Amino acid sequence: MEERRKFPRTEMEQPAYVSSGGSVMRCVVRNISRAGAAIDVDNPAFVPQRFRLVMAKDPSIVHECRVAWIQKNRIGLTFIRMVDAVIDRPTSDGTR
Repeated sequence: MEERRKFPRTEMEQPAYVSSGGSVMRCVVRNISRAGAAIDVDNPAFVPQRFRLVMAKDPSIVHECRVAWIQKNRIGLTFIRMVDAVIDRPTSDGTR
């Protein structure tokens, strides 16, 4: 099978959250790259087409995502852009 991904994915088993419209659902990130990820969820029917993926170990890591594919409980994601969860963080010189 020919590999069509632009960036190699790193296999992992990291807890994370699907966040959208004030609703949060647990998931597990199974692999990730600069362009996307694959997650496992209990019920993919409750995952919206666009949402934020928040890493549980470091909630400042947030990815804006869209669903690329669904196979059983696994969902393939495309990252739209990376979002800085702490927007008003001062820089090293004290400015914002």
